[in-house]
Amino acid sequence: MKIVPRYVLREHLGPLVFALSALTSLLLLNFVAKKFGDLVGKGLPWSVIVEFLLLSIPFTLAMTLPMAVLVATLHAFSRFASENEITAFKASGVSMQLLVRPVIAASVVLTLFMVWFNDQVLPRANHRLATLQSDIARVKPTFALSEQVINEVVRGQLYLRAARIDANSNRMKDVVIYDLSDPTKRRTIIADSGQLAFTATGEDLILTLYDGNMSELTPQEPTRLQRNFFSRDLLRVRGVAARLDRDGNRSNYRSDRELGVCELLVRVRRAEVERTQVWARLVEAEGDGVRSATPPAVPGGMGALYCKALTLVGAAVTVPEAQAATLRPQAATPSAQDTPTADSGRVKPGRPRTYGQEAAPAVQPGRAAVAPPSAGGGAAESAVPGDTPVRPDGEVVKDQIGNPVIIEGLTTELRMTQSAIDSYRVEIEKKFAIAAACIVFVLLGAPIALRFPNGGVGLTIGVSLGVFGLYYVGLLGGEALADRNLLGPAVAMWSTDILLGAIGLVLTARLGNEGSTSRGSETGEWWGRVAERVRARFRRRA
Repeated sequence: MKIVPRYVLREHLGPLVFALSALTSLLLLNFVAKKFGDLVGKGLPWSVIVEFLLLSIPFTLAMTLPMAVLVATLHAFSRFASENEITAFKASGVSMQLLVRPVIAASVVLTLFMVWFNDQVLPRANHRLATLQSDIARVKPTFALSEQVINEVVRGQLYLRAARIDANSNRMKDVVIYDLSDPTKRRTIIADSGQLAFTATGEDLILTLYDGNMSELTPQEPTRLQRNFFSRDLLRVRGVAARLDRDGNRSNYRSDRELGVCELLVRVRRAEVERTQVWARLVEAEGDGVRSATPPAVPGGMGALYCKALTLVGAAVTVPEAQAATLRPQAATPSAQDTPTADSGRVKPGRPRTYGQEAAPAVQPGRAAVAPPSAGGGAAESAVPGDTPVRPDGEVVKDQIGNPVIIEGLTTELRMTQSAIDSYRVEIEKKFAIAAACIVFVLLGAPIALRFPNGGVGLTIGVSLGVFGLYYVGLLGGEALADRNLLGPAVAMWSTDILLGAIGLVLTARLGNEGSTSRGSETGEWWGRVAERVRARFRRRA
C-alpha cells in the first residue's frame, strides 16, 4: 500500500511547484511595480536591487504557499477523476479517505514548516526589507540636467537653464541660474559658459561659471538693482545627490510584523502590566469598591503553547513568561525602564532631543506626567492639562476621586493599552492561522474535485479564486474587527479556518458515499425532487 501514497504525492508535486512559482511571481511583480518609482533613477548598484527582490520573496511566499496547496489539490484529484483512476481505485478496494490521507499528512508537514517560517524567517526578512527601504528612501535621485528647460537643482531654491550641455565634457553654454534661497532678495546669475563637476563623495555639485554677471533685487527697493561682473565664479551646491549609506545608525524599533511569536508575547505581557496599572488607577478614581482592582487576564493562546513547546525541546528562545514575571507594577514616574529597547515598540520618555533644544520631560501618550513633590509636601499635579493628577507613588489624588475628566483620561489610556494587546495577539494568531490554511485547503479541495470529475482547469481556477477571496476577505475583515476591539483576536483570526475546515471535514468524511451517478449530483437530484413536488401541487390545485 506504500505505492499508492507515493503516487498520489508525486502527482501533487508538479502542480504545487508550478502554482507556487506562478503565484509568487505575480504577487512579487505587483509589489515591485508599486515600489518601482522608489528604486529607479537613484544610481543604486545591482546588488541592492537583487537584495530588495530577495527580501520581498518571504512575505509573498507566506501568502502564496497555502494558495498553491489548494491549486495542486484541485488539479491532482480532478485529473484522477477525469482519467477514471478514481474508478480503478474503487474497484481495487481503495477508499477515497485512503487517497486523501497522504495529502493531509503532507499538508501537516507544510503547516509545521510555515509555522517555523512565519516565526523565524519572515520577521527577520521584513525587518531587513524595512531597513533597506529606509536607506533607499534617503538616497536622492541621480542628478541630471536637460537643455533648453529650467531644471530644479534644489527644490524651491535653485534653478538652472542652459542652452547647450555637452554630455561628454559637462560643458554648458548660455547659463542662467535663478537663486531663490534668500527670501529677502532675488539673485539671477548669467554666464557665457560653465562647467559641471561633482565632489569626490558625489554628493555636492560644483558649478564653475565664466564671463558673466550676478544681479540682485530686493522687494523692499524694487527700483534699485545691484549687478556684479565676473570672469570666473565658483558655486557649490550641497546635497544634490546622496549615496546609499548602509553603515549609519539604525533604529532598533521593530513593528509587530518584524517580530517572532515569543517576542510578540513579551510585548503582550508588558502591555498587560501597563493595563493593570491603569485599571487600578481607574478603579481608585471612580471610587468603586465593588469593581475588582485587577482586569481579566489575557489568554496566552497559540503563542504561549508554541513558546512552551520550544522551551521543552531545548530551542534557544526567550521565554516570555519568565520575562513578564520580572515586570512589577511601577509608579508612573520616568525611569530607566522607560527608555527605548530593542524589543520595545512604543516611544517612551528618555529619547534624546536634537537641534540644540533643551530636553523637556516627554510624556508617553495617554500616561500622566508626574512632577516632583512640591516644597509644601502636597501631591504633585499633572504636567499636562486634563491628565490624571497623581502622587509620586502613582496613586490618584484622593480629592480628585469622581472627577469626570480624570475618569475619561484613564478610560482612554485603558483603551489604548487594550488596543496594543489586541494588535500583538492578532499578529501572533495570524501566523498560525495562515499556516493552518494548508490543511484546510486540502480538506476542502479534494472532495470538491472528486465531486465534479469533468471540471478540468476551469474548476481549478474558479474554485481557487472563490476560496482565496473568501478566505483572505475573512482574514482581513477579522483583523480589522480585532484591532477595533469588536472581536477577540483568536476568534477573528481562526473563524475562517474553522468554518472552511468544518465544511472540508464533512465533505471528506462523505467521500465514497455518493448518492447519485456521474450524470448528476446528489444536491441536483434533491432540488429536482423538490421542484417536481411543487409542480405536482400546482397541477392538483389547477
